[in-house]
Amino acid sequence: MIIGVGIDVAEIDRFGAALERTPNMAQRLFVDAELTLPSGERRGTASLAARFAAKEALAKALGAPGNMLWTDAEVYVEHTGQPRVRVTGTVRARADELGVKSFHISLSHDAGVASAVVIAEA
Repeated sequence: MIIGVGIDVAEIDRFGAALERTPNMAQRLFVDAELTLPSGERRGTASLAARFAAKEALAKALGAPGNMLWTDAEVYVEHTGQPRVRVTGTVRARADELGVKSFHISLSHDAGVASAVVIAEA
């Protein structure tokens, strides 16, 4: 049973500009593993914007309560290339409250826009 669906878009250049002008914004939004590639290089702006859109979509799928922490959701990609989300803390508590057992996530970025869809399923 579907508990909720969320979708969000982020303009990549605008998101990048916000990261540049706001010290520590990236650390408030992302866990360390989201900020760097396995090689240790910093992840690109388009990828970060897609992850941010996924976190916004996740919040919407969970009814958008205002008490969830950005870093309590980690967007990652499996070795197969499939994106996933790992939830802890405040996000896990909300998911448990709603009876969510799994999440389905899709990420994309093209033509200057990053987008994400999240489905929360019981």
